Amino acid sequence: MSKLPPPPFPDIAEEQPVDPARRRLLGGLALGGAALAIGGTEALAGGATGAPSPVAPASIDEALRAQVQKVVVIYLENRSFNNLFANFPGVEKPLSALKPEEYLQRDRDGTVLAKLPPIWHGLASHKQTVNHRTYQVMQDDITDLPNAPWALRTGSGDPLPHGVVTRDLVHAFYENQRQINGGKNDGFVAWGDTGAMVMGHYDDSASNLRLWQLARQYTLCDNWFMGAFGGSFLNHQYLVAAQPPFYPDADKSPAKFNIAITESGKADDPRLRLADDSPASAMQGRPKFASRSQLTPDFWAVNTMMPPYQPTSTQSGEDPTLAAEDSPSTLPPQEHKTIGDVLSEKGVDWAWYAGAWQLALDGKGDGDEHQFPQRPNFQIHHQPLNYFKSFAPNTQARAKHLRDAGVGETPKTNRFLADIQANRLPAVSFYKPQGDLNMHAGYSDVDAGDRHVMTIVHALQKSAAWKHTVVIITVDENGGWWDHVAPPKGDRWGPGSRIPALIVSPLAKKGYVDHTIYDTGSIARFLTRRFGLEKLPGLTLREEAMVAAGGPPPGDLTNALELGT
Repeated sequence: MSKLPPPPFPDIAEEQPVDPARRRLLGGLALGGAALAIGGTEALAGGATGAPSPVAPASIDEALRAQVQKVVVIYLENRSFNNLFANFPGVEKPLSALKPEEYLQRDRDGTVLAKLPPIWHGLASHKQTVNHRTYQVMQDDITDLPNAPWALRTGSGDPLPHGVVTRDLVHAFYENQRQINGGKNDGFVAWGDTGAMVMGHYDDSASNLRLWQLARQYTLCDNWFMGAFGGSFLNHQYLVAAQPPFYPDADKSPAKFNIAITESGKADDPRLRLADDSPASAMQGRPKFASRSQLTPDFWAVNTMMPPYQPTSTQSGEDPTLAAEDSPSTLPPQEHKTIGDVLSEKGVDWAWYAGAWQLALDGKGDGDEHQFPQRPNFQIHHQPLNYFKSFAPNTQARAKHLRDAGVGETPKTNRFLADIQANRLPAVSFYKPQGDLNMHAGYSDVDAGDRHVMTIVHALQKSAAWKHTVVIITVDENGGWWDHVAPPKGDRWGPGSRIPALIVSPLAKKGYVDHTIYDTGSIARFLTRRFGLEKLPGLTLREEAMVAAGGPPPGDLTNALELGT
């Protein structure tokens, strides 16, 4: 293994790496199998070696209670593991080690593509200035790419700067399952909407990212999968509730035209029916479908719908705090339990900090992510707790737990940073940056999110609570970008594609690549174990499904920590 280059940002952390190469529910599948006690989950998940932990679960629980006082979740956007960390030293299966049969993409008829299709509508069609240079990469600038992963670049062949905002890629429930294709991951081009772009990744310049520096120093998880197939809406819901939302009697509602039509007509069929005029080949264009697909045939909400409360996309004529009930995009208030509910029931203080939340409530934020550019911008469907009746307007829970993070990157304007600096963070904090700082293709860039994460980590490292803080940095989903590692078999909802995740903490293993199987629900598993919470039903169902499929259940993050017991 090649030696790592010296850290490009030597001042960002107090701890130094010791060995960067060290390895160490509802809706359809109520599968059998005993639910595993969470204390035994990590031993079965196995980490790098598959060996059980030598520390008794009771000792781990005692150490967690003593040493972990604050948990911070930084929830970014839309990057596959390959897109940012393809060849990070120590990962279990680097991109550079793949054989052709492990990356070749197939057309919609199952045949291997002779080459990749065009990058439909261009890689970065809007002119942008980055480091005093103007960039624009149109469809005709990059052509005839071989059927293989490729390093993102300009038309002249230069590496694409991390500060360039690329076009967005489709990332949706049904398409993601077709792209994964049972673990072969050979349908990303055929079922995407950007042609060759889905196979792109950042080249060796990714090693200069601040996220890489954090991964060198702390723990990078290389088998972390998005909790649910598809997009941001469903994966935010999975983060807080471990299940999709539900729309009762949707077929009799204004949303009836949002119900998916599957190939077989069955509710759990992952194949969305194609339109009659859908191109037969990926070389001819993106697929077209016969229906919308926000709701499954049995009324689970799996693609983007709008919250019933402001900020949302419509307004009730009777109550300005509510959405219009007759809008086909409005989801009814949800009543199942969330991680926030079970934290509150246990008396654990917590908050969801949302960038630009108050601006959006005041009508000054921009909720339309299709405009370009937006600074700051706000994504309505990235606020999962705003869909729940327990956090409705004028409730005490909403006022206490749904907090405006402000905007920008200084404590003067960013209230999350100000609370870090003043040591006011609750025991559990979820932080959702404003849109132009979250790394989502289409309206943000990698560099902006990378810098912003480091600003947050810097502040946490300087805080009085740092030595007892665990920071989890991940993204909601892959954003449509290809990844080659097969997701483990689970339930009807996921897990989906592999995504990056880092555990940053004085308690994290240093210079460690954790091969344990995790999914987005592992965050709730960790909180459940640390704070002794009631376990959300969706977590149990996912674990049972994965065990029934012959694999380990997802871990609870304790394999990534070095706890003194």
